[in-house]
Amino acid sequence: MSFQANLIDGRLSLTTPEGVRLLLTPAGAATRAWAWAWAIDLMIWLMAIWALAMVLLGSKVGQGVYLVLLFVSYWGYPILCEVYCGGRTLGKRIMGIEVVRADGLPVGWRESALRNLMLVADFLPAMYFAGLLSMLFDGRSRRLGDIVAGTQVVYTDKGQERSQLAVGVPPLAAPFPLTPEQQRALVDLFEREKTLSPERLEELGSLAEPLTGLTGAASLQRLRGIVAGLT
Repeated sequence: MSFQANLIDGRLSLTTPEGVRLLLTPAGAATRAWAWAWAIDLMIWLMAIWALAMVLLGSKVGQGVYLVLLFVSYWGYPILCEVYCGGRTLGKRIMGIEVVRADGLPVGWRESALRNLMLVADFLPAMYFAGLLSMLFDGRSRRLGDIVAGTQVVYTDKGQERSQLAVGVPPLAAPFPLTPEQQRALVDLFEREKTLSPERLEELGSLAEPLTGLTGAASLQRLRGIVAGLT
């Protein structure tokens, strides 16, 4: 699957070959540094290993098992959360950010494992310096682990605009097939509806007469139905 990506007003626009546009907002270095400084994930891990220590450190066998679990849990916690919890650990969830693949799809085992193993390189030479430097110079605010793994940290999509475009409007089929560009233009029109005057909306509705067979408000209402069918 090939994607074309570009930045629009600070948002990452990914367009699929099927004409579906994904708008993602990359999380900048300041927000992500704060997420690490907040240390929510580290605190959760420390609490878990403290509980394990209380149970396992009473014998030599228990000590060996504890060391293995120490290693596995340290690396496994972020990977399991990112794969099974929508790209978010508890710390990322609180900060309103998540990890996705570079094409906007959910992160998988390979991508999550690579980006978390690369934390060692991002930390060098100290205090996460290499990772922060990479985010400052990369156009998508990616650290080294994200670049290697093909992932992107973005703000969590609230999913409100498009789901409410044509609430209560019966969906209509377009009288002829629309290109991906035409579909995006129609959806974008109603996403920006509140910023346009009623006169301008009716004018745009009249311009769509070849598609609706109507003019003015009647054409605009039919366009709503077509957009309802698209979304």
